[in-house]
Amino acid sequence: MSTLVPPPMTVIGAGDVAAETDRHRPELIEVVRAAYLVHDAGQSANPHSSFLRFPHQDRSRIISLPAYLGGEFEVAGNKWIASFPDNTQHGIPRASATLILNDCVTGYPFACMESSIVSATRTAASAVLGAQTLLGARRARRVGIVGTGLIAQHVCRFLRDLDWEIDGFRLFDLDPAAAGRFGAVMAEHTEAEIVVADTVEDAFTDCDLVVLATVAGEPHLHDPRLLAHNPVVLHLSLRDLAPEMILAAQNVTDDVDHAVRERTSLHLTEQRTGNRDFVDGTLGDLLRGRLRRDHGRPAVFSPFGLGVLDLAVGKWVHDRVVAAGRGRRESGFFTGVGV
Repeated sequence: MSTLVPPPMTVIGAGDVAAETDRHRPELIEVVRAAYLVHDAGQSANPHSSFLRFPHQDRSRIISLPAYLGGEFEVAGNKWIASFPDNTQHGIPRASATLILNDCVTGYPFACMESSIVSATRTAASAVLGAQTLLGARRARRVGIVGTGLIAQHVCRFLRDLDWEIDGFRLFDLDPAAAGRFGAVMAEHTEAEIVVADTVEDAFTDCDLVVLATVAGEPHLHDPRLLAHNPVVLHLSLRDLAPEMILAAQNVTDDVDHAVRERTSLHLTEQRTGNRDFVDGTLGDLLRGRLRRDHGRPAVFSPFGLGVLDLAVGKWVHDRVVAAGRGRRESGFFTGVGV
């Protein structure tokens, strides 16, 4: 009878995570693509996220995202991610996160890593993969960005490192100074025209790609005429668009059952219409060729953010960090188990 040996536990901090993700964004797009295809093939388990809310802090929450991803990945785990918007008033990031990776033979955890970077990376990689698939090329004449925080930064870095051809950017944030700082950083890496927009509508006008990356808790964009020129909208913050805008578009998500819940714009639209017929399909459908972009309509990609994507990116980071001899190995982490 063979003896099972639990894998060693490795603790990986933000520095090592960032070092890998910053240098290999083109490869990470392919990691995320592979994860979507494995999930689409049914070789995954992705339960609904659990939301921990606080009765005395209605804007704050902590989310648990357990998942299993098979195929070439064969890993399980859980992301525990907190969103406390008021943090930014005190000079610290809104989001913090930890990712635990579990061995699928023994069930033992083998990695604990800082995961706000993993989370932002998989969100941005998913968004840019969706944009590329819907637009049909790594080309956007003008990109509008609504909300100039961490997620928008990561999206722009992916666009840059994947050599997208972009002539101009339109930036809008409720804090114009934040949009200005965002633009100044962008200007160091691009020759594209960068304009800080006076209104959120200006971030849609003449933009064939629009990135919504706010912390909005309810719809604030109601006019379908903003979509009259048929842009691709990356609805990353999930709650910006009123149902009338959703109904005016071809809608794509990453997983319908996950995205049409928790009062997302898709969920509010379901409540209004009584059905989900307005959801045309998933990114997996697009990647497999079962769904095609309707260029006569605007397209809205609303990815809920699947835990399997965190596992894919986290496992990729772990393997590279361990292979390079970095990270901190914790011997005897579990009582009675040596390594």
